Amino acid sequence: MDFSLSMEQEILRNSVRDFAEKEIKPVAREFDEKEEFSYETMKKMADLGLFGMFVSEKYGGQGMDYVSYIIATEEIARVDGSHAATVAAGNSLGIGPLYYFGSEGQKEKYLPKLCKGEALWGFGLTEPNAGSDAGNSKTTGVLDGDEWIINGSKIFITNASTTITSGVTCLCRTGTRDDGRPELSCINVESGTPGFEARVMHGKMMWRASNTSELYFDDCRVPSDNLLGLRGNGFYQMMQTLDGGRLSIGAMGLGGAQGCFELALKYSKEREQFGKPISHFQVNAFKLADMALEIECARLILYKACWLRDNDKPFSKEAAMAKLNCSEVMYRCANHAVQLHGGYGLMKEYDVERFYRDQKLLDIGEGTSEVQRIVISRLIGAL
Repeated sequence: MDFSLSMEQEILRNSVRDFAEKEIKPVAREFDEKEEFSYETMKKMADLGLFGMFVSEKYGGQGMDYVSYIIATEEIARVDGSHAATVAAGNSLGIGPLYYFGSEGQKEKYLPKLCKGEALWGFGLTEPNAGSDAGNSKTTGVLDGDEWIINGSKIFITNASTTITSGVTCLCRTGTRDDGRPELSCINVESGTPGFEARVMHGKMMWRASNTSELYFDDCRVPSDNLLGLRGNGFYQMMQTLDGGRLSIGAMGLGGAQGCFELALKYSKEREQFGKPISHFQVNAFKLADMALEIECARLILYKACWLRDNDKPFSKEAAMAKLNCSEVMYRCANHAVQLHGGYGLMKEYDVERFYRDQKLLDIGEGTSEVQRIVISRLIGAL
């Protein structure tokens, strides 16, 4: 078994890490405090090639494997969760559904700009009363001649209301199946379409520099050709998209945990009490040892899941495991990091305070930790 990365992957890690340290770290705290999306760093991330990483060069992508994409997301998250969220959602939730399920015309129309980072795209899944129970979506899509009429709303949608957002993929109830269950389909809605409004959400505890939106559809009409893939395949498309998204969230958890560990190690070697660095006290050294151990284990399960995906093998179980584990590892690492910083860990001038807040969404987004345990239970045959 070969656990080594390729030379190209090592170069990618080093270049993204260097970029994150030089371009994102100096401004992360400021944009978090102002709760402002940074178009400047968005452009810099695009220029670095962080969008469309797994998309074929035919559509303007980088043509890389999924492991490489996850490494890049991990390295951004090591410095800041908000910027990592922009990259993760931009690729897995925005570009992914269009690339894997879109028609040739849709791919040619949307992907080149999305892969260049000139535009962003949202994935409209969650609703006020349909989070974990996404199959209970109430937003409707009614076919009227050669147009879909969409009514309803979505909430907590990333990248959906920036000035460069070109549209969203919206999960809609388009009918009723023979077994009485709702027929769900995904429909693309471009920004600026009459009857469609995207509003920025404010007052977030975490990912404050990431764009989060509410979407409203009021007799919104779009061409019937805007259907993504086949009618009634929306739930399948959603599940496939979430599998990839879970790997992205796993990368954010892994990168965030690594960032917490490095901050805690550095501080504990510099901070002295009772005449010696606090890292020399066994109770603190053991915290750091536990962090290093859990990060290494988390990286192994995440990279294995990505390897399975790259090699066209089933990876749903491993994706759920990686998302769950990496999220909870970051929680424990962030908690240890704040504890090791003492009172300073509660101050905004120290980055661990932001990491501590940002971690919480990882337990909730792309399926809560509770849902991941249900998914895993089913896939191992327990339920």
